[in-house]
Amino acid sequence: MSNSYQLSVNNTASFDLSESDLKNLDAVSMDKTKFHVLKDSKPYKAEIIATDFIAKKYTIKVNNNTYEVAISDALDILIKSMGIEIGKTKVVNAIKAPMPGLILEISVEVGQTVKENDPLLILEAMKMENSFLSPRDGIIKSIAVEKGNAVDKGQLLIEFE
Repeated sequence: MSNSYQLSVNNTASFDLSESDLKNLDAVSMDKTKFHVLKDSKPYKAEIIATDFIAKKYTIKVNNNTYEVAISDALDILIKSMGIEIGKTKVVNAIKAPMPGLILEISVEVGQTVKENDPLLILEAMKMENSFLSPRDGIIKSIAVEKGNAVDKGQLLIEFE
């Protein structure tokens, strides 16, 4: 099985390359970051300007034109197709009760600005107190319960703007 790669150039153009495409590339290294490339009998001067190895992103100058190139291998493509991307998180806009219980304490008010991990409320369930912390920075849009309320599993507790 040969490796395949997907290149995104300036977030506008996309190219699929195989391992054999790379082996057939006529490129000569002039030094660590500069290359002389022949493609269809046309010469190109290429230079790597900046690299981000972790994000697999590169800034490349080809014949005095600068391009932003992102490289994805087969695993990166598979992970993205599954909806999982590195560095991306889903925004949580609502806190719902994970189990039936009783609201013992509410530590926030509507309109209050909260930081990630700030305490929001305490839910007593199965004789245990469960503290809910803010999953993100934000502003409290609404509080759907009051202290002393019994709640069902999946019931909306707090909503963020």
